[in-house]
Amino acid sequence: MSAPIPGELVAVGEADHVLGAVEPELTLIEYGDFGCPFCFAASRPVRSLLDRYDTLRLVWRHLPDPELHPGADLAAELSELAAARGRFWQAHSLLLAGRDRFSAEDLLLVARRLDLDRAEAEAALGDRRYRERVRGDVAGAERAGVHATPTFLVGAERLEGSWSRLARLVPAILTRGGDADRPTAG
Repeated sequence: MSAPIPGELVAVGEADHVLGAVEPELTLIEYGDFGCPFCFAASRPVRSLLDRYDTLRLVWRHLPDPELHPGADLAAELSELAAARGRFWQAHSLLLAGRDRFSAEDLLLVARRLDLDRAEAEAALGDRRYRERVRGDVAGAERAGVHATPTFLVGAERLEGSWSRLARLVPAILTRGGDADRPTAG
């Protein structure tokens, strides 16, 4: 589904997880859930676009659905612990691996693979240290009218679950000079 972005889009800022161009012609915002199989399926095409276009920037924002994907909220929180240690994108790769649920042990194994201290990871997950950071992304999704994952915001368009359309839209926008990026640049 492709539609204009309803509501208020949160500008890209310091707290966002950004990959790609430092001064982009186009910003691709993805609202995702580490337990969503469609987010997993989209990860390779998105990576391919980033590899292909050095003027493209990806911004990942959390929209976990722990009812549909148990533990997805905790996976998002673990990624924030990793981000605090400069390892968000490594955590992103390890967590976005085709699982639809996360047990505490799954998350601790990921923490170990990220060389995070086990006691610190257990404490952060136990006291929900990064819950508000994740909730901030969820609130931003709600303000922007985003309700499903993956949802991609590209310029002034919203694509829900349509990474195949994304593979056509991004080159088309960049070919005409990135002018559709104005609402998401920041």
